[in-house]
Amino acid sequence: MWRDLLQQQRGDNPPRLSVEDAIVLYEEADFNMLRMVAAERRRVVIPGTEVTYLIDRNVNYTNVCTINCQFCSFYRPPGHHEVYTQTYEEISQRLTELEAVDGVRVLMQGGVNPDLPLEWYTGLIEFLRKEHPGIALDCFSPIEIEGIADVCDLSTIDVLSALKEAGMHGLPGGGAEMLVDDVRLDISPKKGSAENWLRVMMEAQSLGLTTSATNVIGFGETSEHRVKHMDRVRTLQDQSHENGWTGFTSFISWPVQLENNTFGKRNRGNNRYDLGVGPTEYLRHVAISRLFFDNIEHIQASWPTMGLDIAQMAILGGADDIGSTMME
Repeated sequence: MWRDLLQQQRGDNPPRLSVEDAIVLYEEADFNMLRMVAAERRRVVIPGTEVTYLIDRNVNYTNVCTINCQFCSFYRPPGHHEVYTQTYEEISQRLTELEAVDGVRVLMQGGVNPDLPLEWYTGLIEFLRKEHPGIALDCFSPIEIEGIADVCDLSTIDVLSALKEAGMHGLPGGGAEMLVDDVRLDISPKKGSAENWLRVMMEAQSLGLTTSATNVIGFGETSEHRVKHMDRVRTLQDQSHENGWTGFTSFISWPVQLENNTFGKRNRGNNRYDLGVGPTEYLRHVAISRLFFDNIEHIQASWPTMGLDIAQMAILGGADDIGSTMME
């Protein structure tokens, strides 16, 4: 059956993959044939051999967070001796360093900090727009938007509108992880359901903000979970196109990093979970995502988590973008 499905996916106008057929390809398709067909699709959607990237950097403006995701090695709870929140000037200095290497975008994310009001965020955006007008500001993932809304007793659409008015260009795609609540609520119970992430992204797109979609794999989830995550993203992209909204510019997936966090420690030696993702499984995931997303042009390879050699293999198996140069 998988051979017939792959054959149907060749050419310029293949039928849309159903969730069920994508699961069959995920679990049964020959690895090399799957990557070959994904590479063909990439050349149809993005002709030529050019690989795109952005010269940018990540700025983590605060590590204070109350969400406590089990797979996160970054956050510190309020009151911890290692907490920090950068000043406007400190963040501006990092953008000055970015400009010195011809950078064009900053991806700014942090924790859900209960001590920062909305005015802190809008003031920061206004300050950075004035000091660095040539840098695109993609700031604050959906869970941060929810956190700001909770602190300020506002709706998320009101928060997004205020940030856009201050000069913000878009949202990072972080915080999606796995948009299937069986998995999501186990690894990040305080993050809320998948519907929350999707709703904030829908609101951002309706306002004309730039967004991307992400996916973290390797929590012990099944291939069905992974494909259902993609289906949630694809469905929202359909809705965005129908309404003339901005939609997702790209889909980016990477494996969970287990070395220094609660999730890795909790499940070390626990046979219930088959944790982590190796190169072959990651490359299969990239190929499936290229074939599944008939409404998202760009599939990104993750060199920070997989290394440049595996990212190059992803580029030869469906991906067309290498993401960020990441100064750090």
